[in-house]
Amino acid sequence: MQSGIQREFGFDDHDFATVVKLVKELAGIVLTERKRELVYSRLARRVRALGLNSFAAYCAHLESPAGKSEIGQMVNAITTNLTSFFREPHHFEYLAKDVLANLVKRGSGTKRRLRIWSAGCSSGEEPYSIAMTVCHALGSNAGWDAKILATDIDTQMVAIALAGRYAIEKCSSIPVGMRQLFVEKDDQGNVEMADCIKSLITFRALNLFDGWPMNGPFDAIFCRNVMIYFDTDAKRELFDRFANILAPGGFIFIGHSEGLYQLSRRFCHVGRTTYRRVS
Repeated sequence: MQSGIQREFGFDDHDFATVVKLVKELAGIVLTERKRELVYSRLARRVRALGLNSFAAYCAHLESPAGKSEIGQMVNAITTNLTSFFREPHHFEYLAKDVLANLVKRGSGTKRRLRIWSAGCSSGEEPYSIAMTVCHALGSNAGWDAKILATDIDTQMVAIALAGRYAIEKCSSIPVGMRQLFVEKDDQGNVEMADCIKSLITFRALNLFDGWPMNGPFDAIFCRNVMIYFDTDAKRELFDRFANILAPGGFIFIGHSEGLYQLSRRFCHVGRTTYRRVS
């Protein structure tokens, strides 16, 4: 249904339906009618950047061979990238006191393995928070082969995350002790993650609904505030795939407004928005 809003570009029901269909097919993201204004405001920038005069022209471009390179830009524009260091701090407390502490107790031999996946890493604050937690918790425990995989569908966010540089005010939520150890200031009022933290993380662009090039198994997966974009069938599919790539007894951390009720029987609830693989 067309609204009476005056717009810079024409944007009708067919245009909205075309975008909704493409985003669902490409990224699994479900855009409801409530997202119509968000779609317009986010993609109007792309229409403008391409020098087009309407969403009809933009949709035609997306569906043409010449528009193949624009697909990624569209998905980047639609996805929301709200994040911060140590967001939902109870997850990092559980990671340190339960997951990592138990792995240290069980570890044996000269080389011990730890694998964590940040699925939907946005601009990097989450995987860097994980890396700081890992370094702080393992401390002087030598012999650990620890690696963190950080992925996101938004290629621009992955590039920001890889650089590891942030405005200094973003670091206020990092615990003081970790900030002193793992954050370095520059001359322009910004900060950069220390090399010892960066070296733990591999950043990659990845669509969760494509094939996964990694084999696992992972000891923990962070997939927070990502499932809110997907329909029930897509959520069930992803939680099943997450269970398959987690080590037996591995953990998954999800967003504060998410849950696994009636989505998967392969996890048990062990803490606030924290689940453990049981099958």
